[in-house]
Amino acid sequence: MLTTRPGAFIDAALTAPHAFTPDSWRVGSLTFNHSAPGIISIQPDAANVCRCVVLSSGIHGDETAPIELIDQLLADMLAEQFTPDVPLLLIIGHAEAIKAHTRFIEDNLNRLFGGWNEEKNEEHYLANQLQKAVSDFFAAQPDNMTRWHLDLHSAIRESYHYMFGVIPTTPTEKDVRPLAALLNDAKMDATVLSQSPSPTFSWYSANHHDALAATLEMGRVAPLFENDMREYEPLDRTLRGLLKAATLPTELAPMRFYRVTRTLTKHTEQFALTFPSTAKNFTPFEKGVLLATDKGQDSMCTYHKKPLRSAFQASRQSVKCVTESK
Repeated sequence: MLTTRPGAFIDAALTAPHAFTPDSWRVGSLTFNHSAPGIISIQPDAANVCRCVVLSSGIHGDETAPIELIDQLLADMLAEQFTPDVPLLLIIGHAEAIKAHTRFIEDNLNRLFGGWNEEKNEEHYLANQLQKAVSDFFAAQPDNMTRWHLDLHSAIRESYHYMFGVIPTTPTEKDVRPLAALLNDAKMDATVLSQSPSPTFSWYSANHHDALAATLEMGRVAPLFENDMREYEPLDRTLRGLLKAATLPTELAPMRFYRVTRTLTKHTEQFALTFPSTAKNFTPFEKGVLLATDKGQDSMCTYHKKPLRSAFQASRQSVKCVTESK
């Protein structure tokens, strides 16, 4: 059984798999199942709200504020200071990357959730384990429960929107207004609506389990335990509401919405962004501006409607061109 000490779940998540022993225990009306170092499910005796929730963190090892938020949430449950009314799965994902304070070791874990992977390295193995954990969790819940998955991250770049969400596309049309309203209630500055499949963790839950799912970018990366967690109090409050409240927020204003119009993806080692590494997420660009090159191919800003500008969410592997939706 984990202790109520803040940091206990983080310590457990960083335990070497060969040194870990699965455990189950009860606290009040909750049953905890600690099935793997960074994976704990919490089941109320009677789920009073018809939803089940996955909250994941640490998919990138240097994105630490979400890890601390998840750890504190669990500590409060163990101390009986907070009792969820819904089945809940908590995840602290990439132990080796967290220890190394790096985004990943060999491959970007958050691009490996498209299905089963050949387990050629740590990230491929871990993606398989996390997909199975989510699938097993959802399978254990009644079919009439609404499924939710919020995958918590921190941005590697400065951003004009300090906190924002990305809602993945799904094969069939889905009403994501409840999800967007929840992000608005959490004081997220903006929501990006994806238009094409991308094998992220939230995409996996949305597409394989019909979950209301999103990737949340919370501020900037920082060393573990050096985050100012006061910045995330609105999000923490909203998440706790998701785990208890029968009625969820419905207001969509004043959040700003963007849709992805084009994704420029790295295909060769010659891939290079043409703007400075200091450029912020959601930087505006005029039509025709060169954004990236790859093996002699130039990629321009090609949005054709007024105003003639795009914005981007960039990583080392890709650039998402987005335009604001009214």
